[in-house]
Amino acid sequence: MKYTQLGRTGLKVSRLVLGTMNFGPQTDEADSHAIMDAALETGINFFDTANVYGWGENKGRTESIIGNWFAKGGERRDKVVLATKMYGNMGAEGAAWPNHDLLSALNIRRSVEASLKRLQTDYIDVYQFHHIDRSTPFEEIWQAIDVLVQQGKILYAGSSNFPGYKIAQANEIAARRGGTIGLVSEQCLYNLVERRAEMEVIPAAQEYGLGVIPWSPLQGGLLGGVIKKEVLGGRRASGRAAETLADPTSRAQIQAYEDLLDKHGIEPGEAALAWLLTRPGVTGPIVGPRTAEQLESAVRASELELSAELLGSLDEIFPGPGPSPEAFAW
Repeated sequence: MKYTQLGRTGLKVSRLVLGTMNFGPQTDEADSHAIMDAALETGINFFDTANVYGWGENKGRTESIIGNWFAKGGERRDKVVLATKMYGNMGAEGAAWPNHDLLSALNIRRSVEASLKRLQTDYIDVYQFHHIDRSTPFEEIWQAIDVLVQQGKILYAGSSNFPGYKIAQANEIAARRGGTIGLVSEQCLYNLVERRAEMEVIPAAQEYGLGVIPWSPLQGGLLGGVIKKEVLGGRRASGRAAETLADPTSRAQIQAYEDLLDKHGIEPGEAALAWLLTRPGVTGPIVGPRTAEQLESAVRASELELSAELLGSLDEIFPGPGPSPEAFAW
């Protein structure tokens, strides 16, 4: 496994990030533990989760599964760079009780304490804001984070789904406060199909020294050979992938992608991950395996070298917006 620094920090993380969103809803606890063990064996040390994972009445279940795995010992916690997220309502379905969601200092404090308990650890390496909060000033957010850092409960702060201007605003205010390192990572939607992050988010992250952690690297399975699987009678596309394939132009684009990789003898899903690892500013994509076999495929992707010819062909099929600001300025 290859490693890199997380943004401008001294923190060394694997080029693949183990996403745990399926732990609980789709993968039971025993299999989840086996996947985490296998991830460590392959050298993956960066694990990502969120307090809401488990969803619905089972919010927090994923963090609890990870906590039970840490409790098995064997230096599991010491070997993992643990990232979790907060923002959403952790109560029962329906409207949140006041101050039980978003990024107020009160909810940040409450959420950290609850996550630490579920995760059975005394600190979180990277604590991430799952979304922007338009009602809470960053002065308040950074004050809350500073206290948690001083208490040793978190080490770094990161963002998720932030636009470029919020990354800039957050880190400019952190710099003015002094003594606050600010955001060190941004977790955003980014893949061959969805390249809008190249317009503002990734340039802002690079300018301020944030590591970029793409989520949904296969665009909901769309880039994982979905048409071939349909033809062979395998799992049919659903959700975002099914909606895209319903459009004839988009379907032809995905077919061209699969045909190209078939010519090169490369699995589509592995190529999509390998492409992200060539992108400037990317620390590593989040892979969310439901099975050990899916984890093995992701690890193969991390060792895959894409030729300049193939990268050029992928750009022809999925052209990005181009350099910023030229892409939208003229």
